[in-house]
Amino acid sequence: MSASFCDSLPAAFTEHPIDCALILGSGWGDALAPEAVHAVVPYDQLPGFGAASVVGHKGELILMTLAGRRVVVFSGRRHYYEGCTMEQVVYPVRLLKALGVKCLLITNAAGGINASFRAGDLMVLTDHLNFTGVNPLRGPHDATWSTRFPDMTRVYDPELSQILLDQGGETMHQGVYVFSPGPSYETPAEIRAYRTLGADAVGMSTVPEAVMAHAGGIRVAALSCITNMAAGLHVAPLVHEEVLAESESAKPRMAALLKAFVAHCP
Repeated sequence: MSASFCDSLPAAFTEHPIDCALILGSGWGDALAPEAVHAVVPYDQLPGFGAASVVGHKGELILMTLAGRRVVVFSGRRHYYEGCTMEQVVYPVRLLKALGVKCLLITNAAGGINASFRAGDLMVLTDHLNFTGVNPLRGPHDATWSTRFPDMTRVYDPELSQILLDQGGETMHQGVYVFSPGPSYETPAEIRAYRTLGADAVGMSTVPEAVMAHAGGIRVAALSCITNMAAGLHVAPLVHEEVLAESESAKPRMAALLKAFVAHCP
């Protein structure tokens, strides 16, 4: 597995150990200001992955120096709602495992369900709900990756999450993220149900990557930018352009938090 993944990468990715990795969701990619970029690979040049098709996702694999550390960044992601296979959705995790990455931060744009949240807030994931009916570990068991039935008690690493909380300030939220398949936004009735079940935010990503990484022994933290309030909590119709606009306004804070996470990651 490692050879097939790493053979598609420039030598710069394998010359030295990687300190940590980032998978960046809608609006997060432009928040980074690297000290140096060592290599860039468009997603369509990664066999088995394919180009990103959603506005706000650059679709580039980047090796950079950030906060003095070597970081692999997936700028943008593939989503299940694009018609991707689950294997494509979690491709980044498999590649990171092949590179020997031990620490991963996953980010996304999400709709707020918790009534105390406001657009532009940030939330550290403490747990998740998966209502898509799909799981990235479904299929023939790969004993080299995990046990057949991996424990999911602490998908989101407490120590890594604490770094985000410490660096994010008093307005940083914690909460439960619900994974919805998309691409349509949720109905007000669905949002009421999710709230009853304990969800604080909703989005169309992150959970497959987090499950796959955790099962494979990669430590995971995850962070949502609340770009809008969810259906029934929002006066105007929900549109993707609003997601991108709110991400843009939160960009300075997002950039500072990404850099701080990289700097303090074990």
